[in-house]
Amino acid sequence: MKKYEYVVIGAGIAGCSLSHFLKKYSDSILLIDKNEDVASGASGAAGAFLSPLLGKPNKFKELVTKALHFSIDYYKNNFNEELQNCGTCRIPKNQEDEEKFQSYIPYMDFEYEKYEDGYLFPIGSVIKPYEVCLKLSKDIEKLFNYEVSKIEKIDDYWLINDEIKAKKLFLSTGANISLIDEKYFDIRAVWGQKIDVLTSSQIDINYHKECSLSKSKKIDENRYLVSIGATHNRFDKDMKNSSYNLELANINKIEHNKETKEIIEADIQKLLKKANDIKQLNDIEVVDVKIGARASSIDYFPMVGKLIDSKKSFEKYPHIKNGTHIKNENLIMIDNLFVLNGVGGRGFVLSLYLANELVQSALDDKKLDDEITNYRLFSRWAKKQKN
Repeated sequence: MKKYEYVVIGAGIAGCSLSHFLKKYSDSILLIDKNEDVASGASGAAGAFLSPLLGKPNKFKELVTKALHFSIDYYKNNFNEELQNCGTCRIPKNQEDEEKFQSYIPYMDFEYEKYEDGYLFPIGSVIKPYEVCLKLSKDIEKLFNYEVSKIEKIDDYWLINDEIKAKKLFLSTGANISLIDEKYFDIRAVWGQKIDVLTSSQIDINYHKECSLSKSKKIDENRYLVSIGATHNRFDKDMKNSSYNLELANINKIEHNKETKEIIEADIQKLLKKANDIKQLNDIEVVDVKIGARASSIDYFPMVGKLIDSKKSFEKYPHIKNGTHIKNENLIMIDNLFVLNGVGGRGFVLSLYLANELVQSALDDKKLDDEITNYRLFSRWAKKQKN
């Protein structure tokens, strides 16, 4: 049975970022994914656009701003070939949206200027999702096409499928949280779709209105490659008989059934319509389509750090259920198990920053900001468990 200092489950942008920062501490790392390669789920289906969050001051905006500064600098310094920093023009979708933008001006965290029908933010960028995940996880031992069905704490190790041992285990499994047996850990799957198209139209910068449109890449004398993303689908009904199934692996390489194909085609048309509302795209040929499930928490903040053991915490502090406040540090935690999840549609902005924070917390005892930890979810849920 192989033993590792650190095992990371999930090889999207969150898991690859974790493995990258863990590598600075140890060579004994294993990165596991049920798919055949990195960025095969939501990360591969992401538009991977990096742009500011607009609005009046609040904790989430503050987090995104810090993460964007960190990520842009890190991409530039370490993965510059995978970064296209050409600016993003944010276009208000209607008059109400324009009025909102004007109200946000006193609180802008980034430079901008009036441009065409919107406002150009020079920091706006797009990243190559597969390539950056590949480079982040370079020189990390990987185990692909491996479904983890069981994790169990035995003495000082986490046992994975009764086959692999880890001193510290990190879960970055996105919308599929079947390995976490804690009911307060609530994730919603928001399915997204990104398309790449060939067009005779040249696009000089990134745009965002009701979808995002990337700067074009010249393919030949008459054709340019453009990425358009992304859709947002939440399904109320059971989708297990379709490709919108969190338990499936390699969903962008399997044969889709009729229902899936119909949804994909409808989303293609939605994206093309929204893209053409930004810039006229001529002679369009759709050359690639990817779908994936983003992981979103109930309050849209990410979920980072250790997990509270709800059963043991209730046993020690039964009055929590009556709304009694217990200091976070007094709750019973699950030892040497960490999560980085709930990054939603801003995975390529948030994940690098959060992974760096989590690794420093797990290995150097750096305190995490309260708003990104799992304490907030537990305290809200616990108060609802009164008998």
